[in-house]
Amino acid sequence: MPRLPALTPESAQGKARELLGDLVSRHGEVGLMVRSMANSPAVLGGYLELSRAMKRAKLDRRISERISIAVQQRLGCPSCLVAHIDAARQHGVDDDEIERAQAGTSSEPAIAAIVAFGLQVLSEPAAVDDAVIARLRSYGYSDRVIADVVGVVALNVLTGAFNLVAGV
Repeated sequence: MPRLPALTPESAQGKARELLGDLVSRHGEVGLMVRSMANSPAVLGGYLELSRAMKRAKLDRRISERISIAVQQRLGCPSCLVAHIDAARQHGVDDDEIERAQAGTSSEPAIAAIVAFGLQVLSEPAAVDDAVIARLRSYGYSDRVIADVVGVVALNVLTGAFNLVAGV
């Protein structure tokens, strides 16, 4: 049962009305999470900007979806988890690797390392040290990709936490 109302361009006020109206005009339909985020124009605007920015990430989508799966598994957002599992499958990630992502790992050492890093960003970012970054670089990950992981985790925390709090 939703805890926050799902607004429409007609029921939203101010900046939220503008943002929802623009989304509806461009996409036709807007999902429940986005309509619920419209209760806070700051949250909706921040989500839209971060989501757009992360579309420019250099992180391979097959890897970012595994990080998202691992994060959503930890957060406990079932709708987010299903969405990221579906996206991973659409990008060619097999069921074995999806299960491994849910466990926070991969059969491929380089992917296991970056997924573990994503979970570390989620749970204990203060423990990220030079050795962690050096290990990621040893697998060929660039500084941009390492930074992109922080963005992927942040976006997942925002969406997962929002959905859980709002009852979406």
